[in-house]
Amino acid sequence: MAEESGDGVSAPLPGRCGFYVERKRRYCKMVVASGKTFCGEHANAGQEDTRKRIPCPLDPKHTVFEDSLAKHLKKCNSREKPQPVYYVKNINAGPEDEDGPADEVPLADRAKEELDSLIKKLKKAVHGLSCKHEERILSHPALCEALSDPKNGDVAFKHLKQQASLLGNMKALGLLSADRCYVEFGAGKGKLSHWINVALRGSDNVHFLLVERSTTRFKVDGKNRSTDSANMFERLQVDIQHLSLRKVPLLCEKGLPVIGVGKHLCGAATDLALRCMLEDPGGDSGDHSEQPPRKRQKREQQGERLGEDAEPAPAPEPAASQSPEPPVLGADTGKELAVSGLAIALCCHHRCDWRHYVGKEFFRERGLGASEFTALQRMSSWATCGLRKATGRSDGAPPPGDGSEQWEEEDHEHADDSIPSGLDGLVSAEDREHVGRLCKLLIDYGRVDFLRRKGFRAGLQYYTSRDVSLENVLLTAVPTG
Repeated sequence: MAEESGDGVSAPLPGRCGFYVERKRRYCKMVVASGKTFCGEHANAGQEDTRKRIPCPLDPKHTVFEDSLAKHLKKCNSREKPQPVYYVKNINAGPEDEDGPADEVPLADRAKEELDSLIKKLKKAVHGLSCKHEERILSHPALCEALSDPKNGDVAFKHLKQQASLLGNMKALGLLSADRCYVEFGAGKGKLSHWINVALRGSDNVHFLLVERSTTRFKVDGKNRSTDSANMFERLQVDIQHLSLRKVPLLCEKGLPVIGVGKHLCGAATDLALRCMLEDPGGDSGDHSEQPPRKRQKREQQGERLGEDAEPAPAPEPAASQSPEPPVLGADTGKELAVSGLAIALCCHHRCDWRHYVGKEFFRERGLGASEFTALQRMSSWATCGLRKATGRSDGAPPPGDGSEQWEEEDHEHADDSIPSGLDGLVSAEDREHVGRLCKLLIDYGRVDFLRRKGFRAGLQYYTSRDVSLENVLLTAVPTG
């Protein structure tokens, strides 16, 4: 194995690609063919292969041999596939507002006077709000054995501590019980659902829906599926933005109360999850148009530019004859979608989106709109990226060796333009961190306000310490009364 140094892996692993990935500060981990130095993705970089590779027109994040494009498009994982019955385009996206942000101006391009004005508005808006949350760092017996297992390294231990505290907080709120369906948003490998299942072992009629838009390796939910168990684990590979829980067959059949959970549910995904659980699709649930949000438009445009020389993707085949409409909760089954509560660990506020955000009324009551939200959302990253100067790392994470490996493990994205260089001499690192925390606070209180308007007793608490995770705030809600 290659030895690690302060700047990443010093040499490629045996049998692995020799291409150094600057963004990840390590060598590519793909296995290479016998006698080769580079994997297929990076073969052109080493000029080992004369065949030209181009970005895939369906997803420019990966490349393909140009002479094999037609064959690749037929099997690419990003090709358009038949949608499941619970897919409803943009059902949770929220309405397109007329006062939506026009052209997003990077913080680096804003004048100091404009930033000062934004900070004044921010401090006025948070006036009267509690700037410190209650500390509720709990644990749960279900994870005692794993927490004391010496085979678990620092990274695994940090994740286990967070999962234990999440379960402890859920138990304190009465959210661990039988006859429930747990919906894990942004499930990834499904470890949070796994530990909830362990905690509820022996309980009857407990089911799990794991929502994740991308394919995931090393999933743990498969270990929980057994023929002698009445509990079910089902994966829903769909973007939360397009998920109609009321059309999920399991919920239509069982009619169980739903509890929403998530560990580090990034940015807008939290707002999409709240809309998914609590907004009635028969009411004002948003614009179901084909127009994607502004940020997703940018990503798609970038993909078009990268693959402009490639052949266009083939048109999707016409759909087969329509099957009968599936049952919908509240319409055909006589059962409503009942939400018993939620517990979501928050993070990455800089990835929020005004269209999706559920706290618009809260912002408007404080004289703030879409343009202010866009700026404050970007400034929220100042709460964690203040470590950059001290560590020399561009992602704001502590240097390797002090338990910071969780950043790469959790695969969060960080803001590109979070700290304008001109601010270095004008705003201290401490003040930037304080402003960033106020931005996060305001965005989170908008979510609390939304939940309270929906009839829930909602709150924010610190569920773990900052040395375990810099994103250590938990949003919880249970029905009032």
